[in-house]
Formats: sequence, structure tokens, C-alpha cells
Amino acid sequence: MAGRASNGESTIYKGADGRWHGYVSVGYKLNGRLDRRHVTGQSRGVVVDKVRELERKRDSGTVTETSTPTVGAWLEHWLATIAPRRVRQRTVESYESSVRKHLIPVIGRHRLDRLRPEHLDQLYTQLLDAGYSPATVLRDHRILSRALTVAMQRGHIARNVATLVDPPRQEASDIATPLTLDEARAVIDAAGGVRNSARWTVALALGLRQSEALALQWKDIDLLANTLTVRRSIHRVRGGLIYEEPKSRRSLRTLWLPLPLVAALHEHKAAQTGERMLAGSEWHDEDLVFAQPNGRPMDKKTDYDDWTALLKAAGVRHVRLHDGRHTAATLLLSENVHPRVVMELLGHSQMRTTTDIYSHVMPALAREAADRMGTLLLGGASKGGLTATTTATTHEVVEGQAEESPAQRGGAEGTRTPDPHTARPS
Repeated sequence: MAGRASNGESTIYKGADGRWHGYVSVGYKLNGRLDRRHVTGQSRGVVVDKVRELERKRDSGTVTETSTPTVGAWLEHWLATIAPRRVRQRTVESYESSVRKHLIPVIGRHRLDRLRPEHLDQLYTQLLDAGYSPATVLRDHRILSRALTVAMQRGHIARNVATLVDPPRQEASDIATPLTLDEARAVIDAAGGVRNSARWTVALALGLRQSEALALQWKDIDLLANTLTVRRSIHRVRGGLIYEEPKSRRSLRTLWLPLPLVAALHEHKAAQTGERMLAGSEWHDEDLVFAQPNGRPMDKKTDYDDWTALLKAAGVRHVRLHDGRHTAATLLLSENVHPRVVMELLGHSQMRTTTDIYSHVMPALAREAADRMGTLLLGGASKGGLTATTTATTHEVVEGQAEESPAQRGGAEGTRTPDPHTARPS
């Protein structure tokens, strides 16, 4: 009778029960333990054949699972070892919240290969009944679908049941509410008396994302060439604040600075030099343009609180900090700046994103285009000066009142860029 093999080698021996037994190591389980398969037979030859077949399947990578993991076990494994290689840390943390709060408590106990579309129907209904928005449930669906796709690619399941279920439809819920031109000017005026005043000039003039503005370094700004380059963003994750490179190539961009903004940045740099001298050895040098009085990075919550206080001081209605970005884009589009230029300024990856968000400004641009075509091709100017703009406003403008531009009205509803990490499974 042969002894037991070591180092994961196959073993064949005759047991006390009179039968022959074979053990073959075919890999490792999800928990990291050795996956050792057992076969048995009445004769040694039968067991030898079974062992060789198992070894052949192992070597060709076609060994089937003997015990399929549960949905919960697979999701935990996917979060810990697979997702972090594809997405950023803060995205993984958001996935963890959805998986552990919504998915595992409801469907985690099911065996992965026995998960059915009806289980997902029940999950989504339960989440909606609990008060979660369709957008949240749709996000859960996309996360689950990605995890199941990987499981299918690796042979754990034969199909991805998430592709057989219709998730809730996400309605446009994000409203772009830019400041009017007068409101934006009031905010700039009020900012003149607060610390880091140039922070808000940058927000309204350039439309930087909050994470981009707070990550700016002085080496990113050339005050002689009048340019500013966006190279990174700042985010909070478990363990503190981290800097990340932009997710898309278009987010990495160089912008021209208006001359008044260049002057504001010169003043801001001088004021920060004074703070640095006062801080002395307590100064934490990260070369940040907008920082705490000790040079350390600013937290997004503190930055938002400063924005809220600034709006109140300016006597302006409350809007989100992100609406400062909308303000910059709306003002430019209202002044007939081409959407392609606005797209580059904002760092959008696609023109469609820009036109979808700022669709409320596009009718005015379309009327301007009609006027120009009428003058250029159809001789509109020679026929009494009748244009699309004058025709369209004949029935809209009250006598004695001038029509407001989209910038003066403050815009209407729009949609915001969808979460890039869940817009499609990553």
C-alpha cells in the first residue's frame, strides 16, 4: 500500500474498508485552502483512471466546482481580490457599502449557481419598498451584474442572471441650478473679504470640480503664461485624504486664465506667504494653492461650509457647490462660446455630456444659428431684418420688457454626468 504523498502530489492507497482511494490536488479554494479531490473504486486500476482524469482536467483548467460558493462569499471575494485591480479605492469602498448593506442581507445566502432572476426581482422590490431611490437600486444592480460576469468568466456559473432582469429605470434627478450673472458677480464681490477668496473666482470662472480645485498646486499654475493645468484630484477614503490622477484623458487639461483671475491669484499667493511665515515650523508644505492656515489640505466638507457662508454673505440663494461649475458653463454658452470649447474647459469626456447637461441653453444658440443662416444664405437682413430671434420673441416678450438671456434666468433643469464607475459594469 502506497503512503500518502506530500507537497500536493496525488495519492492512491487501499483503505481499511477494502476499497481503493485516490486524492488529487487541483488548486485552491476561495478561502485559500488546498482543494484536494477524493475518488474511490473497487480496484486499483479504476482509481488510477479516475486520478489521471482529474489530473488531466486540472492541467487543462477544466476542473468543475464540487461546492459552489454562496452569493455572499463570492461578493466578498470579488470585493477583496478582484475589484481593487480594476477601480480606485474610493470606488471599492462605495461598492462595499452596497454589497454589505443591500445585496448580502437579501441574496447572500443563495448558492451562486442557484441564484435566479426571481431572487433579484424580490431584492429590487424590497429595496424600493424600503425607500431607496431607483438610482440606488440601479447602482446595486450594476455592481451585482459585474460581480456575476466575473463569476461566469471563471466558470463558477453558467449565466449571469442579472442580465435577465430589468432594473428600475433611473429618472433624471440632478437639477442644474446655475447662478445668474448678477448672482455670480455678487458672490465674487463678497469673496473679496474672505480667506482664500481666489478659490471662488476659480470655481465660477473656470468651472473646476471641487476635488480638482482643492488638489491644485502652485506648480500647476503659470502666472507668467496665464495658464492653469489640472493634473489630479483629492478624495477622502478610509485612512484620510488621497490624491488621484484624473480618470479620463480629457480631465487632464490646461486652461487659459482670464487676466483678472491672474491678478487675484497673485494676491492670494502673497496672502498665503504671510500665513506661511506666521505658521513657521507648523507649516505643512504640500505646495497647495488652497489650503488650511497651516498648509494642510482642505476637507471637502469645510470647503462646502465656506461656500454656504459665502452665498449667505452675498445675499444669494443657496445652490450646491457643484452649481458653481454649472454657472461657468452656462455663462459661456449664453455668450455663444462653442459647446466644444466648454466641453474642453470642463474636462468632459464626450460632447454629449456637455449638451445634455446644458440643454436649457441650447435653444438660444439654435436661434442665433438660425438668424445667422437667414442673413448669410436667405437674405434675411435685406427683407426688413426679420430673423428667427425676432419672430420667436414676438409672442413671448411682454411689451416694454426685454427678454432675459439663459444666463440671466439662471437656467432650467439639466442632468449631471452619471457615476463613471457604475454607468457600465467595470
